[in-house]
Amino acid sequence: MDITGRKLFVKALQEEGVDTIFGYPGGTVTDLFDELYKQDGIHVVLPRHEQGLIHEAEGYAKSTGKVGVCLVTSGPGATNIITGLADAHYDSIPLVCITGQVPLSLIGNDAFQEVDIVGMTRSITKYGVTVRKREELGKILKMAFHIAASGKPGPVLIDIPKDIQTAAGPAEYPSSVQIRGYKLNESVHVGQLKKAYKLLRSAEKPLILAGGGVNIAGAGDKLLQLAEKMQIPVVTTIMGKGAIPTSSPLYVGNSGMHGKYAANMAVSQCDVLFSIGTRFNDRITGDLNEFAPRAKIVHIDVDTASISRNVVVDVPVVADAATALEKLIEWAESKDTRAWQEEIAAWQRENPLEMRRDRGMTPQMIYEHVNRTFGEAIYVTDVGQHQMWATQYLELDDWHRLITSGGLGTMGFGLPAAIGAKIGNPGKEVVCFTGDGGFQMNIQEMATAIVEGAPIIICVFNNYYLGMVRQMQQLFYGKRYAATCLRRRVACPKNCKGPNPSCPPYTPDFMKIAESYGAHGIRVAREEEIQSALDEARGFKDAPTIIEFMIATEEIVLPMVKGGNPMSEMILK
Repeated sequence: MDITGRKLFVKALQEEGVDTIFGYPGGTVTDLFDELYKQDGIHVVLPRHEQGLIHEAEGYAKSTGKVGVCLVTSGPGATNIITGLADAHYDSIPLVCITGQVPLSLIGNDAFQEVDIVGMTRSITKYGVTVRKREELGKILKMAFHIAASGKPGPVLIDIPKDIQTAAGPAEYPSSVQIRGYKLNESVHVGQLKKAYKLLRSAEKPLILAGGGVNIAGAGDKLLQLAEKMQIPVVTTIMGKGAIPTSSPLYVGNSGMHGKYAANMAVSQCDVLFSIGTRFNDRITGDLNEFAPRAKIVHIDVDTASISRNVVVDVPVVADAATALEKLIEWAESKDTRAWQEEIAAWQRENPLEMRRDRGMTPQMIYEHVNRTFGEAIYVTDVGQHQMWATQYLELDDWHRLITSGGLGTMGFGLPAAIGAKIGNPGKEVVCFTGDGGFQMNIQEMATAIVEGAPIIICVFNNYYLGMVRQMQQLFYGKRYAATCLRRRVACPKNCKGPNPSCPPYTPDFMKIAESYGAHGIRVAREEEIQSALDEARGFKDAPTIIEFMIATEEIVLPMVKGGNPMSEMILK
């Protein structure tokens, strides 16, 4: 018996095991929402803006390992999720995003709320299509979930015209699908992997560079086994942090633009760089001509297109991180790397990662208290200085995970992603770290947290500025703080050089914001107040808590490498 497209849509979600969908209604998806209303197994989350919606789906997907599902209307509803699609594309987050579309007969006629969302997003989705035949709807939806979650995960966009939703057609939803031209590499080229292993075995100064692909593959335990078996030090990208416990004696730290001195020096001095699950973007490499200049480079990645795209490597291996590491562990033999580890330790002692403690409360102090407070937690960051401090000072392991926006660096990601993570993990504590700028970009999602009963803890680092850009202005632009002061008003002098006694008050008052949403608010100005604030926030189970940490404007993230410079040329003081 035939059924409508809208019924098949809900049936597909049920068959795929979807328990949560993040949706915002509108004219071209009202039929789909009406069908969702008739069932009880799928929870519909109503955010307050479509950008918040898709970031919530990202946080849900990253924290659960499931596919995040979005549903938005055509036109502005669709265009409002483009930033999130790009974010998910760069960070390999599996999403299936359903957009409504005007009826087939109106496509191309500049109809009300008509946009070519598939064309707009072609470069930032793994697959995108407008459904033009009702009988193809089931197959296309099955393809969407398969493509989003398999291989290198990513976002998929399915555009469903309104008349397809109401048209009758086959009731069957396929159990599997064969996609022409979409072949997954589920094995590893043993010959190439043996070449890589031989380089590791013969190296005097071997170094593992772990990227986000290790975390996506759930291969951290295997990476740790390999590193321990062969006694090879490990550095990570920002997205790779947590691949092995930060407490491991083999873990050096993050490398890159704001990486540890010892980590960047290790990359510069190693003779074999064994990289796995990283794209080698510019934040990791700096000057390509000076990246790992002494090293033979091995690159393992599930995505063929990522290999030798930015850094030409000596041994390419196309494979899933877990598959490759499993085989390497079989071959691994112990190595004596004590001299190399001592050289790295000397760099750690020479320039330790440490902020001054004689000028009041610092971000490092806040993260140290966080590390001591939460026995198990999901940490989510927004983008900016607080994010870099989090990647420097947070301690991660199997019980403490980090979710952040790495490839696109999307301000406004933190709050909604934390809400999505909490919805997907109601029994775990979720802590969001954000700046006063990024927090305001999707601050309306406080309402979503309230109505969803998501008591996340939101740590707002307030330094009155868009801190990361201000830091660049301080170091490289003669302290010309153009458009970065969030207290600035039209009456302020044009060429202000920084905070002074005549500065106007900050807008808004985050404590009053918390009160207006029905959340809890705590303001912290001194180190002695940090622990009690965290303890108090953990006690609130009825609503989110905003902890506003008053951070000195002058605090900057160090080390720092100026864009385009070699990673060995770090600003340390």
